[in-house]
Amino acid sequence: MERALIVCDNEKASAFYKSYLKENGYIDMLLVESIPAAKRAITDYDFDICFVNLPLGGSNSIEQVIDIAEKNVCQILLFIKADLYDEITDKVADYGIITVSKPISKQLLWQALRHALAAQRRIGMAHKESAKLEKKLEELKTISRAKLLLIINEDLTEEEAHKQIEKSAMDLRISRYQMAKDIIKKYG
Repeated sequence: MERALIVCDNEKASAFYKSYLKENGYIDMLLVESIPAAKRAITDYDFDICFVNLPLGGSNSIEQVIDIAEKNVCQILLFIKADLYDEITDKVADYGIITVSKPISKQLLWQALRHALAAQRRIGMAHKESAKLEKKLEELKTISRAKLLLIINEDLTEEEAHKQIEKSAMDLRISRYQMAKDIIKKYG
């Protein structure tokens, strides 16, 4: 199930966005009326898509929208008046924010939503890959620390420490990472 955040202080536009998202399979939606409220919501929940309708509070300021884009992984669709489209698009494109000119046609919104979801899936895949690499790096650091402790405490060479960790892990049928954690517990 896709989760959407709508940042809009215009009642008519909010109703349009909610209706449109509901028509396209979004059941889980949250509507907030300001960027600070959006920032709080994003820290509490993971969203797949975020619709931001400018102006907010009478302002077309995009700095806070950019701040959300820099600090979160949800894809942002920014709805702006046609006369500001080129200027704002140039400022936000580098942050992965997709801009949509108002007034909005349903066909244009459908295309923008599809692009946003495709980008969101790519972001999600990259995020998963990043987490996987961070875990692997943590495991390698732990194994290196365990080797160092074996070198210091058991007077082994690096190669001997490496082989000892591998053999002990195999004998105990545990991962090298778990073996390294056990060694750190023993000597650390």
